[in-house]
This record gives sequence, structure tokens and C-alpha cells, in this order.
Amino acid sequence: MQLQQTLSGLVSSIASHQLNDLAGIEREKVLIVDDSPVVRRSLTKALGDAYQFTEASTVLEAFELLRSTEFSLVITDIIMPGLSGIELLRKVIEVYPRTSVIVVSGVDRPQRALDAVRLGAFDYLIKPFDNEVLALTVTRALEHRSLLINAKQYKADLEARNEELIRGKQQLQRLQAQIVQNEKMASIGQLAAGIAHELNNPVGFLYGNLDLLSACVSDLTRVVRFYEHVELPADVAQAASSFKEQIGYERTVSDLDSIIADCREGAERVRDIVQNLRTFSRLDEAELKRTDIHEGIESTLRILSRYFSGGAIELVRDFGELPTIEAYSAKLNQVWMNLLVNAAQAVGSNQGSVTISTRSMGDKVYVAVSDTGSGIDPAVAGRIFDPFFTTKPVGEGTGLGLSISFGIIEDHGGTIKVQSKQGVGTTFTVELLQRLPQKNDANSDSHTQLEVQHAFSL
Repeated sequence: MQLQQTLSGLVSSIASHQLNDLAGIEREKVLIVDDSPVVRRSLTKALGDAYQFTEASTVLEAFELLRSTEFSLVITDIIMPGLSGIELLRKVIEVYPRTSVIVVSGVDRPQRALDAVRLGAFDYLIKPFDNEVLALTVTRALEHRSLLINAKQYKADLEARNEELIRGKQQLQRLQAQIVQNEKMASIGQLAAGIAHELNNPVGFLYGNLDLLSACVSDLTRVVRFYEHVELPADVAQAASSFKEQIGYERTVSDLDSIIADCREGAERVRDIVQNLRTFSRLDEAELKRTDIHEGIESTLRILSRYFSGGAIELVRDFGELPTIEAYSAKLNQVWMNLLVNAAQAVGSNQGSVTISTRSMGDKVYVAVSDTGSGIDPAVAGRIFDPFFTTKPVGEGTGLGLSISFGIIEDHGGTIKVQSKQGVGTTFTVELLQRLPQKNDANSDSHTQLEVQHAFSL
């Protein structure tokens, strides 16, 4: 008797508190499913005016109501015509996870109650049930539902925050790596420019004097030929003939032109290397200016000739008509170098090809670097632009190349995308604007992947 009075007081307090809180607020929706109208009326009467009730006499009718209305709670009987309350419980748990379920039944079997709870029911009540116990169970079920919803929302917010922190960390790492790499490339550029400057004068002397040397040698040869037709004393002629055999005179004279031509070709190659170093470093082009993409790619290819001159890798140029664009030439050259080195290393010592394709579409230009290498493992494809991530052995890669390239392209208002298939190859596609947007401009215009593929006739 004392327990019943305590429960009655507790339920009255809870009901009063709920009614005060729900004043002016939409009441929570409760669906009552039972084939007996008497039971349905007794349930609604026992729970009072704290909730908004909807009744269903069958499980199929309950399904229709659930499809059109979101209920906070379902109170269902087990044994009904047609489908049972257990089928309704399974459906609610599977399709409407935000809805709690209380099962009521006249069957007092512990195993059935345990099965219902295991399937996801909040509680199992035996008919006839005490109204106070029913009201308290409903209150607890709704509170439990609210806690679950809040927990899921908190989890979603936390995961979103974690993703934001991860992106921030990656961006910070990329910026740090770019600062380090920029300093490194600036030092390398200064060194290359210094070497090119120091070599330029002596190479100029050498190349310029080769023409004079060729003329002088020709004149001296003519003098020697003249003396060959002059009659000399027998002993002098014999000594001259012996001396000519000793020094290989005939062979030397026939090889002179070839030797000078080889020296000229070597001097030209050194001159071209010096010019390529100056073009690639471009210390005089650190400012934004109109840039010829093809010129930058060609100068980069000359620097990387060791990768493509051995015959194992076929280099294919599929160049389209490109306008000049606003860009930082030296930085773009760094992108082409990273992409071309990666492509050549992907092919490796196997017979394969590296293709450079360029196209123009609207106010944008596209540069694609494709290789027939082994492709990128899908497990790491999402990390290739992360700073310091590399699949190369220790000592063979820093993991900064693609990350720095990503940052440079981003600074130019462009994008870089990758398509790869293991065993077939990889294609990196760089999209650049002809004119860099202002810092406060948000250029949201972009071509679809289909348009890009059409541009490259893939």
C-alpha cells in the first residue's frame, strides 16, 4: 500500500512537471497498436493529456501511419490478427530507429519478454498493468529516446569537428612543407643560376673559338699539303715519311674535322644545359606574368632528359593550342618536374610511355601527365597529396612532391585530379585559369569530368 502511494505520488509529480513543460509546445506523438478498442482507450486514458495519441487496430495500419508520421513512441500488443507485434517491432527498429517501442502482452513468459527486449523493445509490460507503472515506463522510454538522439547528434557534431581539425592539420602540414620546399627550391634556383652564370662565359669562349680553331686547322693542313708536293732531299723525305707514320699523320688529318665537330656538339650541349638551368630557375620571373606552358614543360623535359633518353620510356607530346596564362613560371615548372619524375619512376625500367597532353577550353587550360606504370593502390589513393606521405623506400622520396604541387596549383586558383587503375597506369590532370582571380573573388565555375575527358579526347 505504501509502495503504491509512493508510485502514485511520483507519477503525479512527473505528469504535472511534463504538463507545465509542454505548455505551448507540441506534444510528443504516441502510436497505440492493439486489436481491442477497449485496451486502446484504457491506454490513452491512463496516460492522460500529456501526449498526442494515434490508434491502430492492425500492424498493417500501423505501417501506413508510420510512413506518414514520425512517432516518438509505439505501444504495441503482440498477438493481433495478421502480422504480430513482433513484426512491427522489427520494422520500427530497422526503419525508424528514432522511435521507441514498448511491448504489452497478456502472456507472462520471461523468455518472450527477453526476446522482445533483445529485438530492441524498451520494455515489456504484462496485462493487466498498473497505470502508474505504465506512465512511468512511457516517461522513461521517451527520456531514453531523447538521450539517444542527443548522443547521436553529439557524436555527429564531434565527428564533424574532428574532420575539420584533420583538414586543418593537413592544411597546416601542407603549408609548412610548402615553406620548407620553397626555401629549398629558392636555394637550388640561386645555385643553378649561379652555376649557369659562371659556366656561361667559358662555354661562350669555347663555342666561339671552335669556328676559329676549325679555320686555323684547315689553313695548317693546306700548308702541310703544300710541302708534301715539294721535292726534298732523299734523307729529309725519308725522315719526314718515318715521322708521319710515327704520329699517324694520315689518320689524324682525316679525323680532324670529326674531332672539331664532336667538340662543337659537346659545347652546344653544355650551352643548352646552361640555358635550361637559367630557364628552369627563372629567378628573374618570381613575379606574376604571362607564361607559356609549353615553354616551361619543354625546359623541364630538357632538365629531366636522363629519364627519357635511355629508350625504355617513350615520351609522347600531345600538345594543343594554348594561350599564355597568368602564372608564376618557376612554381609551375616545379609542378611539371614533380609530375614527370613521378610518371617516369612509375614506369621504371619497364618498357612504357609517358604522355603529356595539353588543351584549352574556355578560360581554362588543362595539362595531363599520363604514364603506363603500375598505377596507385586504392588503399592509399586518398593520401597521395598528404605532406610527407610516400610509397617509395626510405631515402628515395620525401613525400613532398605532390603535396607541394597541390599547394602551387591551389595558389593559382586551379585544381589537380588523379585517375589511376592498377596495372594500367595513372593520369594527373591540372586545370589552370588563364587569369588568376582576385583574392576576394570566389570562382565557382568548373567543368564536369565528362567535359575534361572530351577536351583530351579520352
